[in-house]
Amino acid sequence: QLQASGGGLVQTGGSLRLSCAASGRTGSSYVLGWFRQAPGKEREFVSGIASFYGNTRVADSLKDRFTISRDNAKKTVYLQMNNLKPEDTAIYYCAFDYSGRYVSSEQSGYEFWGRGTQVTVSS
Repeated sequence: QLQASGGGLVQTGGSLRLSCAASGRTGSSYVLGWFRQAPGKEREFVSGIASFYGNTRVADSLKDRFTISRDNAKKTVYLQMNNLKPEDTAIYYCAFDYSGRYVSSEQSGYEFWGRGTQVTVSS
């Protein structure tokens, strides 16, 4: 099970930190990823991190503003989003992959998903 939190309303230029907590039988090696879906648009990859190996991946267009990190003891990953823009407005979903090492940017690379958390950036 995945629980995403930390979304909200923020002004342009502001920051938010999203959290995604995994529970249940995850094993010690897995990947947690973030995707987002804006109104009228397809869901897109944002970032992901491998719990055991620590390798990360961030969408090229977001690398200068978004950072992902993890706390394995809490089975939680964090998405730090800085200098937010109105185009970042979306529902942000976390997703779980049992594979453990490769951080996929494809939705098909993840076995199950959380409900999502709304991020709204006002201009």
